Parts: sequence; structure tokens; C-alpha cells
Amino acid sequence: MNPPTTHCPALFITAPGSNHGKTTITAALARYHVGQGRKVRVFKSGPDFLDPMILERACGQPVYQLDLWMTGESECRRLLYEAALEADLILIEGVMGLFDGNPCSADIAEIFSVPVLAVIDASATAQTLGAIAYGLANYRATLTFAGVLANNIASPHHNEMIRQGMPSDLRYFGGIPRDSRFAFPDRHLGLVAFTLAEQEETPPRLLSGLRIGIARDRAFSFIYAANLELLRAMGATLIFFSPLADSALPDVDSIYLPGGYPELHLSSLQNNVSLKAALQAHFQQAKPIYAECGGFLYLLESITDKAGNRGDMAGLLPGHAVMENKLKGLGCQSAPMPGGVLRSHTFHYSRIETPLVPVAFGQCQHSNATGEAIYQLNRLTASYLHCYFASNPVAAARLFFAVKEKSQASNFKK
Repeated sequence: MNPPTTHCPALFITAPGSNHGKTTITAALARYHVGQGRKVRVFKSGPDFLDPMILERACGQPVYQLDLWMTGESECRRLLYEAALEADLILIEGVMGLFDGNPCSADIAEIFSVPVLAVIDASATAQTLGAIAYGLANYRATLTFAGVLANNIASPHHNEMIRQGMPSDLRYFGGIPRDSRFAFPDRHLGLVAFTLAEQEETPPRLLSGLRIGIARDRAFSFIYAANLELLRAMGATLIFFSPLADSALPDVDSIYLPGGYPELHLSSLQNNVSLKAALQAHFQQAKPIYAECGGFLYLLESITDKAGNRGDMAGLLPGHAVMENKLKGLGCQSAPMPGGVLRSHTFHYSRIETPLVPVAFGQCQHSNATGEAIYQLNRLTASYLHCYFASNPVAAARLFFAVKEKSQASNFKK
């Protein structure tokens, strides 16, 4: 029996590097086609939280990550297949440059046969942009290259110079004027067939009946949509709360504090004494808490921002966080969590001072360097690492599981 196949127009938006306008163009394309009455699904390659927020608002649908290392090829294929079943158009925004990293954006485009549109910032070049485009199109012959879009065009004459330098065998979609509103023209989108070789097994319902409280507001918003999907698939009921605005925790068994920008809300977090007391009570009852990056910082005694302003935080963990101007952590790591290894990434500008001794350290993807520290105190697990739960559902469930009944505990032994 042949596996089921579905077809959906798709386009991979990439660039020679960061800051060429990939997100702006992807969002504009999504918004345009939504405005035409089409259902658009957008994906972001690589571990990123900010771009998906913009893209989600543009398309009106959840935005999931596609990452061959962190999520795996089969999970990427499943996500694309399910999107193709319901969407009129799929857009994928690349990360950094087309060939940066291992695996890179080009690997995703090639594996899933998605045509590539290169967005190139033209603000400091003219005819030479054609040479850059030629290199992107021909560096890997197995890629399907849809064409080139120039960004930040200064004038019609500037656009004409770029057109003159464009190789005749490359399709030039034109230029986006600098500081001007624009209407993106219709274009050919490659018709890609997503074949599901084998349906993925349903995740084990290890969290059946469990209520997980998840912080979600302006201070805590860095969370993978796929993580929420998996928790629900494993049987958990998700209840969202705001450390900025709520005076009490919802009635929950476990708490998930994702990353975000707590350093931008020091006063509000400090002054919400009742919510901090509720977190303390939850912790003292030995109920599970899992905290990532910004959520981790919130559980320390204090955070000091770049201007030297200090805010008292929840104080569940001894130590203090200090924001700095220099990037202190970046890259993908394997995270040996209490229940098993989860794939993850780190990105932060802060350092911490704590007497706590780590229970483990992350393993960097491309080196033997020591990764981020992982801390555990009672049933609280915290780290700078943002974990992708689908990389190990059992390990993810362990972060939230509180033994209530023997029948629940036995699920992990099967």
C-alpha cells in the first residue's frame, strides 16, 4: 500500500545571512495571502522564539519550528504533512544564511523539495548583488532555486542596476523600496508533495489528569508551540497564568516557567508579592516546577538589569542574575534532564551567581565544551536551556510528573 500523499504550494525564504529582511518578507507574504482568503501555515527553521511571534500574527496560525537536529527529520515531515492537509500555502523562514550551520537551512529545503527564494539586502550594493545571488543558486546544485528578491532598494535606478547585474538564468522578482509601503506581486510557488512514510505513534499519555500551570505574559513568552501540543497529547490540561498580573496561582499540579524578558518588568514582578508567595507555597509542597532561561532567573533572589536596577524575584533558588551587554550563551545542546536527554538551545545575555551545585551540564552540539548548568532542588528543575519536548517525550513528562497514584507511577516503567 502506498503512503498517503498531499500537495501544497510551498516556498522557503532565505538570505545570505541575518538581517536581510527574511522575517519581514515572510510575514508580508503570509499577510498578503491571508488577505486573499487563503489559509497559510508558516514555519521557522532553527530555535527561535521572536520571529514565530511575528509570523503567527501575520498568518493567524501557530508557527512551529523545523530543525533537523533538535526536532528530527521525521517530526519535521509530520509537521509539514499535517500542515499540507489543511493549508493553501506553506511558507518556511530560514535561519541565518542559507548554508550556515550543520544542519543548515538548505538541508531542510532540499530534503523536503521546497523551492528557495533568496532575500538579499541591496542597501550597499548594485550589480554585485547578481553575483551573490548566483553563488546562492549554484553553491548546491540539488537545491530548487525559485529566484531572488532585493530588499531596501533606494530608487528605480538602483533597482535597474541590480537587474542589469542579475544572471539571465536567475528569476528576479524585483526590489522592495526602502522606507516605503509595498504590495508583493503574485509569483510562482513550487508545488511540493509531502509524503508521510509512516504515521508517528501517539505520545504516551504519561500526564493524563495532570494540570500544568504555564506562565504566559509579556515577561514570559518564549515557548515552543510544539511543547504545548505535546503536553496536551500526553494528557495534561494546560492552564495559563501571568506572574505580572495574577495575584494567585491556578489550581495546578505542576508549573512551567518559560523564557522571556523578566528583566524588562522588574518592578511589576517584584511588587507582585502574593504571586511569589503562591510559588513558594507550591515549591514547599514539593510540587514540580520546571523553569527555562527567563523563568529560571525569575526563581532566583534578584535580577539586576543593564542600567543597574535591581528587582527582588521569587527567591525559590539562592542566587542572583545580572544582565550584561555581551552574549553569554548561544547554540544547540543536549540537555541531560532527570528523566533523560532532551535536545535544546541556549541564548542569553545574563550571568548568574549561585551557591547551587549543578546536577548536570548540557553537551554542546558541535564541540566538547561544557554546556549550560542544570540545577535541581527538590522537585524544581531549572536551566538556561530551552528544551524541545518532542525530542524525548518521556523525559519531558518527568519534568512535570508528580506521583499521586501507583497506577500513574507505573506508566514510566513500561
